[in-house]
Amino acid sequence: MTVTSEHATLPPELIGTFDEIRRRDPAEPYFHQAVRELLESLAPVLTQRPDLAASRIVERIVEPERQIIFRVPWQDDSGTIHINRGFRVEFNSALGPYKGGLRFHPSVNLDTVKFLGFEQVFKNALTGLNIGGAKGGSDFDPKGRSPSEIMRFCQSFMTELHRHLGEHTDVPAGDIGVGEREIGYLFGQYRRLTNRWEAGVLTGKGLGWGGSPVRKEATGYGNVLFAAEMLRARGEDLDGQQVLVSGSGNVAIYAIEKAQQLGAHVLTCSDSGGYVVDEKGIDLALLQQVKEVERGRLADYAQRRGSSATHVPGGRVWDVPGDVALPSATQNEIDADAARTLVGNGIRAVSEGANMPTTPDAVRVLREAGVAFGPGKAANAGGVATSLLEMRQNATREPWGFEYTEQRLAEIMGDIHSACAATAARYDVPGDYVTGANIAGLERVADAMLAQGLV
Repeated sequence: MTVTSEHATLPPELIGTFDEIRRRDPAEPYFHQAVRELLESLAPVLTQRPDLAASRIVERIVEPERQIIFRVPWQDDSGTIHINRGFRVEFNSALGPYKGGLRFHPSVNLDTVKFLGFEQVFKNALTGLNIGGAKGGSDFDPKGRSPSEIMRFCQSFMTELHRHLGEHTDVPAGDIGVGEREIGYLFGQYRRLTNRWEAGVLTGKGLGWGGSPVRKEATGYGNVLFAAEMLRARGEDLDGQQVLVSGSGNVAIYAIEKAQQLGAHVLTCSDSGGYVVDEKGIDLALLQQVKEVERGRLADYAQRRGSSATHVPGGRVWDVPGDVALPSATQNEIDADAARTLVGNGIRAVSEGANMPTTPDAVRVLREAGVAFGPGKAANAGGVATSLLEMRQNATREPWGFEYTEQRLAEIMGDIHSACAATAARYDVPGDYVTGANIAGLERVADAMLAQGLV
């Protein structure tokens, strides 16, 4: 085997594994990126755990247990027939039933779903709860579609997917383009097809019919709680910190809310048209009115907010000076140049609310500069953790209150931080949350797989 510069950051034992992945799946750059990020962290554990190398456990973990691709025909309000493609990648079920969201967006393809499903395996493992990892979705675009069109699409999507689901088999949730409305349509079709009220088969349901309080807030809340834990480990807290948030969707909005509750001054948010800097701090009520009620743009927020807010078309929210960054929009939104800008502006912590929003080169820049970096598989695990709390409530048919559920979320995020920190210290890389998260998640999944035989 020829070792090239592109292999320099990989453990020698895993170079062949990575090259084989690229050979078998050549058109999946996001999946390659997610796998590489994991493999780069594994040298310490391979040294101390020769049983993992001997069992080829890494080679097994990076291959999904099942990949499902299917046709989704549906009819719009004018009678025109459309054909979309549906996906579900059931990646690993060693710890429990597959669990992971559904994403409806034109960008969805097998590569996107595989990388998200792969990340989900370790994210779910880090919660300490008994769930496996999966992801799914479709290239259907719900923007501009009527409720009846969205309902017909969801019914067609579930007509195929239902045969692969079950509360002890695979439990989807929402993601981009799939909110409480879509979950309702999907659940209704599942119930019709199976003749079962199986509330635990989908999470993200409405509060009146099996949903959990804090579920919509959980990813944003959890990310802020993880950031607060990282700062606390350094003798700081969020109170008085200048916080940069990207995005203006569900994760961003509730990250802003929780950061403000903890005393932070949130300066920014963004959408596809640019970003807003609000020197008085983001007005959360106005932001929610513009983005969630009116489905408007941040330019509208800035216009109505007055002189304290400036809308910058295009550009990078990461050019704004601040203390803590919470990327909450999409993958690869912080590149190496943006990371250098953040470091130059004195950023002290970055915690990922979105999935893989920081490129590998950017992660290296931040870590080398001593910035506390919370990887998404740890920092944004609050959403799936609260989904499992929803499943528990469904199993007992006993709903919990908001305060109790939020308390459980805070405990879980604290446990995730502790697991990452303790694992990093055990492998002699204290404070390295990337290595700690990757190894802690891998070990839990690997040990379950080894206990279950050649699976």
